[in-house]
Amino acid sequence: MTLHFDAPEYAARQARATKVVADAGLDALLMFAPESHFWLTGYDTFGFAMFQAMVLTAKGDIHLLTRMPDLRQARYTSTLPDDHIHIWPEFEGCDPTTDLAHLLTDLGVAGTVGFESQTVGLTDFNGQRLRAAVAQLKDASDLIRGLRRTKSSAEIAMHRRAAALSDDALDAGLAVTHAGAFEGDILAAMQGAVFKGGGDYAGNEFIIGSGDGALLCRYYSGRRHLDPADQLTLEWSGTFARYHAAMMRTVVIGAPTQSHTRMHATCAEAIKPNAPMGDVYTAHANVFDAHACRPAAMAWARSTTRSGSISRCFTRAIRF
Repeated sequence: MTLHFDAPEYAARQARATKVVADAGLDALLMFAPESHFWLTGYDTFGFAMFQAMVLTAKGDIHLLTRMPDLRQARYTSTLPDDHIHIWPEFEGCDPTTDLAHLLTDLGVAGTVGFESQTVGLTDFNGQRLRAAVAQLKDASDLIRGLRRTKSSAEIAMHRRAAALSDDALDAGLAVTHAGAFEGDILAAMQGAVFKGGGDYAGNEFIIGSGDGALLCRYYSGRRHLDPADQLTLEWSGTFARYHAAMMRTVVIGAPTQSHTRMHATCAEAIKPNAPMGDVYTAHANVFDAHACRPAAMAWARSTTRSGSISRCFTRAIRF
């Protein structure tokens, strides 16, 4: 097995999870979220794109129902013993939710069953079949998510390693950033630094934008070369054992404009070290108002939900 944490760490997580299932009055919890699988047992796969479910009973038994291609993945990356890994057969017209229902019967689960619906691990198609196959279902999407919010010291150490990789990625990217630089080279340097440090792919692809696309904050890149006077947006994350430390930076190519200087002063005044997270937006908005930058202050919260209005606010943010 290849596990990122020791046995006591997983045992503590599983004990906490068993308690919340029992306290919720559930006979079992069906977990479809890949992050729940990973947190509880270490099971790590992109096989969640197909149907798979992890069962945690109120007695603390953990079983996995998955496809044959993920059998060895489960053996290699999780705490599950072989007899707790179950394979549903793939054939034309198969319905793995019926296999899941049979597994619950075999485990003696007969009462209320919680399940995670707020996840990419359960499509609407499979969710409808699940409701037809398993009686007394109750949404319990927040149970494991709530436990995961409190990080152990071992998890915090993983985040710190991820943060160090984020720093390495930024250093590597800046080293190849200059007028005329190719965006692809910048991305390659940043991702390469993470891999060289023993890290993983991030859960979200790195974001890079320059020129007219500099203010877009989703994946965007024309794989363009930077102009002599340009603005580069970078959003990335070092990742270690699936733990992330996401960061975002704006890089000015050439001399900064008055707008750049003004926006930097505004941000520096709004965000202070050690301030409670709940105060950050208020400080941000108040300072932006004081500097007559209201259209740029969290435009998605202050304007209508129409994408056009949001886009105009972002456009004004760089032109005021």
